[in-house]
Amino acid sequence: MAGKVMHAVQYESYGGGAAGLKHVEVPVPTPSKGEVQLKFEAITLNPVDWKTQKGMLRPLLPRKFPHIPATDVAGEVTEVGPGVKNFKPGDKVVALLNHLTGGGLSEYGVAKENLTVLRPPEISAAEGAGLPVAGLTAHQALTQSAGLKLDGSGPQKNILVTAASGGVGHYAVQLAKLGNAHVTATCGARNIDLVKSLGADEVLDYKTPEGAALKSPSGKKYDAVVHCAPAIPWSVFEPNLSSNGKVIDITPGISAICTFALKKLTFSKKQLVPLLLIPYAENLQYLVDLVKQGKLKTVIDSKIPLSKAEDAWAKSIDGHATGKIVVEP
Repeated sequence: MAGKVMHAVQYESYGGGAAGLKHVEVPVPTPSKGEVQLKFEAITLNPVDWKTQKGMLRPLLPRKFPHIPATDVAGEVTEVGPGVKNFKPGDKVVALLNHLTGGGLSEYGVAKENLTVLRPPEISAAEGAGLPVAGLTAHQALTQSAGLKLDGSGPQKNILVTAASGGVGHYAVQLAKLGNAHVTATCGARNIDLVKSLGADEVLDYKTPEGAALKSPSGKKYDAVVHCAPAIPWSVFEPNLSSNGKVIDITPGISAICTFALKKLTFSKKQLVPLLLIPYAENLQYLVDLVKQGKLKTVIDSKIPLSKAEDAWAKSIDGHATGKIVVEP
């Protein structure tokens, strides 16, 4: 592959939205030690991708310009770097690329062996590519932060999922039900039937007074909230939480961090917990296995060719995608 070029989509500075994306020809990256080179078959977008472009994570991300965004991919191994033991050319895989360097919106990329898992033939590239950031975030929120046992062996918990038809939310509803939780969910009116079909016990339209107040129709108090929606003040969550209830904020802003600190300082039993994803291949493998077994599904909002990546980008910024937006090279 040395010397080959590929089509990629990059941005060269902060800001600009979809119009800031440029279609370019760049060299195909070569795998280093412990890396595999992949020919991508599907890439999915996450809000963190456009938030990085907007400058919301500076000075941490991106590491440098120009930057090829996106990290969640499925494809075929085309070459392996030195020391790679578990993969060979021709293997179909799902991978999470390095957030610092990105590289997803292109035809080829390199992934670390330790964040790559095999994709069985039962799972399409698009279904697999939805899993890394969104699926792992939902998994970490429920298992680590909320303490839910996904085999259903623990005590039943009441869980609220906000923005339940979005990328993280739609996985969180399904995983919480596997963990035998009672699930209340919020979403827009057009997605109520979908979210019920994913297993939610109660679904609220977030635009109604009850939905805006996050009140469980059956009067449940929530042991944990997987909070995927834009900012909702603590005062709305607080009366709906059980005595030790937690709000797990997957996109914590400054006000969330302040609330988190304040609750810690005052030894409040009700907590706001900011979530920072720490990805592990074994958790990604667990999610892939659930999809293979038919216990978890990736809802696909749309499939857009790489040549029209800016349309996918604009759709993600708009914030009303149902499930995952897939880009196909």
